[in-house]
Amino acid sequence: MKNRFEQTWRWYGPDDSVSLQDVKQAGATGIVTALHHIAHGDVWPLEDIQERKRIIEESGLKWSVVESVPVHEAIKTRRSDAAQYIENYKESLRNLASCGIHIVTYNFMPVLDWTRTKLDLELKNGAKALYFNWIDLAAFDLFVLKREHAEKDYPQEIVTAARKRFDGFTPADIEDLNRVILMGIPSEKDISLEDLHTSLEIYKEIGFDGLLHNLLWFLNEIAEVCEENNIKMAIHPDDPPYPILGLPRIASNKQDYLNIINGLDKDFNGVCFCTGSLGAGVNNNVPEIAEALKHRVHFAHFRNVKKDGQGNFYEADHLDGDVDMAAVLSIFIAENQRREYPIPFRPDHGHQMLDDLQKVTNPGYSAIGRLKGLAEIRGLELGLISTKP
Repeated sequence: MKNRFEQTWRWYGPDDSVSLQDVKQAGATGIVTALHHIAHGDVWPLEDIQERKRIIEESGLKWSVVESVPVHEAIKTRRSDAAQYIENYKESLRNLASCGIHIVTYNFMPVLDWTRTKLDLELKNGAKALYFNWIDLAAFDLFVLKREHAEKDYPQEIVTAARKRFDGFTPADIEDLNRVILMGIPSEKDISLEDLHTSLEIYKEIGFDGLLHNLLWFLNEIAEVCEENNIKMAIHPDDPPYPILGLPRIASNKQDYLNIINGLDKDFNGVCFCTGSLGAGVNNNVPEIAEALKHRVHFAHFRNVKKDGQGNFYEADHLDGDVDMAAVLSIFIAENQRREYPIPFRPDHGHQMLDDLQKVTNPGYSAIGRLKGLAEIRGLELGLISTKP
């Protein structure tokens, strides 16, 4: 076999508590990063891209993937000023391509980039994991946010359980839940519940069809720039893959992704295949989705989840969750052999464990848990390759 996956690592830049030297020791060769200091919607200056690239390459690594160039809410809602943000996005893409960076991950989740209800669920072995629980979300939605008619979005048993749980909350519990959920809103300023209410009303009018239409419009607008500059756009799945707080979700399952890649059938329009986000869907068959989308996967996140029948889940060890990682990797290993360049992947999230329990890190992005995940995925890939004729 000529190709193995390109092993990459998400790095938050010079202020990341995980250093580039740590990344090299983990065995990754590529870096996945973004210019987080640039305000959403602004052009990424060529000089800033060059400086980030210089730092990475002087450490003996390569800037392989951008994650992410955020899509401004003006574009997602197709606001009256969206055209300027489209032009800014195009210019950022041109600047990245001029520096040899051609894979751009993004998402089209409205308001919330990701949602969890607990960032430090303690596992039996003492490690800590990210966790999502519908009862906690409903408690926030019904009794903290107090979204109008929110009770219609939950089964009665969840509403009853949420009322009981909220009644047992201390003020500190409420503050912590509020903080964790609002953490998923990408913004340069603190977001209030009033701000969230306003956004929810906007998306209530847009709905599923409107949001999908706006995504395909965005992709059509940037298509020429992407094709001229060999940019590959990779849309990340909804996280988790369910409507949250009444918001529409358009990248949650196989049909959603087929709507997207067939809605604009061009090679640049592709997928960031996240096994964890898709795996959280109770009805999602992740290997089946991988088989359907493999030809448009430009980048992959490999992680795993343990879930129950109600859609609650925690992030499990990379090879020990509900996703059949061997089946998924087998599909992408075969796809990889048909390509001129290998598919980049990164170990997505990881348990906070060992010495990292004493450190302050980005949720899901401590070093040791991801190193463990990378080693497991690397070993599984090699094992699968060795069994093939």
